Amino acid sequence: MQITVAKSAGFCFGVDRAVQVVYSLLEQGKKVYTLGPIIHNPQMIAELTEKGVTILDTIDNAPKDGTIVIRAHGIPREITDRLQKENYVFVDATCPFVSKIHRLVEQAVDAQRTVFIFGNPDHPEVIGIRGHCDGQCFVFENAEAFAVFTNKFPQWKNKPVTVVVQTTFQVEEFKNCLKILKKVYTNATIFDTICNATVSRQSEAVELAKKSDLMVIIGGRHSSNTVKLFEVCKDLCETVLIESAEELPLDKLRAANHVSITAGASTPAAIIKEVLRLCQ
Repeated sequence: MQITVAKSAGFCFGVDRAVQVVYSLLEQGKKVYTLGPIIHNPQMIAELTEKGVTILDTIDNAPKDGTIVIRAHGIPREITDRLQKENYVFVDATCPFVSKIHRLVEQAVDAQRTVFIFGNPDHPEVIGIRGHCDGQCFVFENAEAFAVFTNKFPQWKNKPVTVVVQTTFQVEEFKNCLKILKKVYTNATIFDTICNATVSRQSEAVELAKKSDLMVIIGGRHSSNTVKLFEVCKDLCETVLIESAEELPLDKLRAANHVSITAGASTPAAIIKEVLRLCQ
């Protein structure tokens, strides 16, 4: 059996940075709270919880005996303002690529431009982006939803629009959205804010899937970028999404001649190594 591990598998810059922030605070003996899961990986969250990290769903009545860490996905501006106003000690571990999107939408609002966001409206990153947009803002999950909006509300076609994208959005889906944008919206400023790690990871996964019998995607099922990896591979070969080595389907593994492995941006290296060990 031939086994190939994607070069891009595992932690991206933003995730690694956020996790290191938490570890650093723990090493300093601080009591650490995270506003939502710091990243979307159940094993990493379990490890941090075991080390004493507490996850807060909201800052309402949040304790002030420690440091609150803002998750890599970012948060709405009003929550940051509350943290400052109510004198919480906090560290912002928002991914810099997400922070850049926050600045872009704020600038768009200041210029009285409408903001189009391409992404999952229920994802914390998109919720955070919307929370930095005080003006007119619309979120589109895919090209189909965007086409429906375009046909239903033609009055937006000639208005000044600023376009941003969730950092982990599916690359090919955004291309489909761009086809509509460039044909219809004559006054749009487009910022392709899909991060480079997402682009290279999806591209590499597609190339591996084309020459594999089985594609193994490792990562949290609530991780947007991990799910996108599964989606871009599933039509090219047999593809499975697992969160840990224990979930590896041994029957499918034995039936395959060429197995390729990749992992989401929030998947720890130790889990990837354990899956590889079981495959060999």
